[in-house]
Amino acid sequence: MPEILVLYYSRNGATRALARQICRGIESVPQMQARLRTVPPVSADTDQKIAAVPDEGAPFVDKQDLRDCAGLILGSPTRFGNMAAPLKYFLDSTSDLWLSGSLSGKPAAVFTSTSSQHGGQESTLLTMMLPLLHHGMLLVGVPYTEPRLSATETGGTPYGASHVAGTGAPRALSRDEAELAIVLGRRVAEIASKLQSQSAQ
Repeated sequence: MPEILVLYYSRNGATRALARQICRGIESVPQMQARLRTVPPVSADTDQKIAAVPDEGAPFVDKQDLRDCAGLILGSPTRFGNMAAPLKYFLDSTSDLWLSGSLSGKPAAVFTSTSSQHGGQESTLLTMMLPLLHHGMLLVGVPYTEPRLSATETGGTPYGASHVAGTGAPRALSRDEAELAIVLGRRVAEIASKLQSQSAQ
């Protein structure tokens, strides 16, 4: 069964909550499955050892996950209007996939979470798209034909799913944020399914 890779980094759980809703959207499409993966943290301590398997949550990603996927949805919390270092560190290691064209022609999308309404959501989503464009991926967003995109007073952008987590204890996803994440997952899965059907003909 074709799989869409949902790859994210989450420190406090808000980005992970979005990832789970995106997986629901993917798996609402017949014959499509979500593969949920995360990246390990990075450290300036070069002697630090990272466990091969995380203590909780999704398994760590492997480059084979990227080779195998029918599409990719990438998520990160915002760090000064950009993706978090652990996700960027992993993407920086994928030049062999770029050279082989392993991701070229596959659909891709992005999602993010911030602590404030104007904390850099859109710039983070846009900068996350750049390595995907270099890989030759086909970017998918949330169109304004989706009514919740115009109605939301929390997260949600045409560039990708987003969440305003607030400060202190993370705020749960709003109904609009959750639904827009589901929509994004479904759109990528539908496009991947159509592309796979065309290539099989």
